[in-house]
Amino acid sequence: MRQIALPLSSGTGPAAPTRIIVGAGNAEAVESLREPERWPFRTAVLSGPPRSGKSLLARWFAESGLGTAIDDADTMDEAALFHRWNRAQEDREPLLMVSNAGEQGWKIALPDLASRMGAAMQLEIGSLDDAMLADLIMLHAEMRGLALDDSATAYLVGRCVRSHLGAEHLVATIDRISLERKQPATLAVWREALEEIAGPDQPRLL
Repeated sequence: MRQIALPLSSGTGPAAPTRIIVGAGNAEAVESLREPERWPFRTAVLSGPPRSGKSLLARWFAESGLGTAIDDADTMDEAALFHRWNRAQEDREPLLMVSNAGEQGWKIALPDLASRMGAAMQLEIGSLDDAMLADLIMLHAEMRGLALDDSATAYLVGRCVRSHLGAEHLVATIDRISLERKQPATLAVWREALEEIAGPDQPRLL
């Protein structure tokens, strides 16, 4: 499994990872981000599930000098966004737009902008495989100073919600329970965290 170190000067913590895990779910998008000269009109739209690293990849793209990135592009004024696209074309600068519109997709009302975004390279962060999920769990644990070993990830991967947000939520819950109990994050804590997240109406996978 590969990782990208973020060339950022901002602080780190649970909400600001210093590395990006590269695996089956995002490897294709990452490789395309490295070669923006191949994008149609040097423009790409990056989408994916919540907390899947879209904003981090955009920051890495911009800080690495590969081009300009606009996060939450789907929430911007469309006329202003179209102006940004025109300016990037004039400057011959690659432009990455990040969409957080989710499963419903980015609905663009301005026809000129819609046609440009429709012609752009479409990059999407997909689902996690076991290896990437395990690495995400370990990364979130490391960021919190939480001691989890390979036996922990082997146990948790097959039982937690298979999403970026699910991995983050699980580790946060394990960390909280461990601190509340004033004990290391052992099997009993993992189980309690899984049970809490699943809720009383869900089958137990403990």
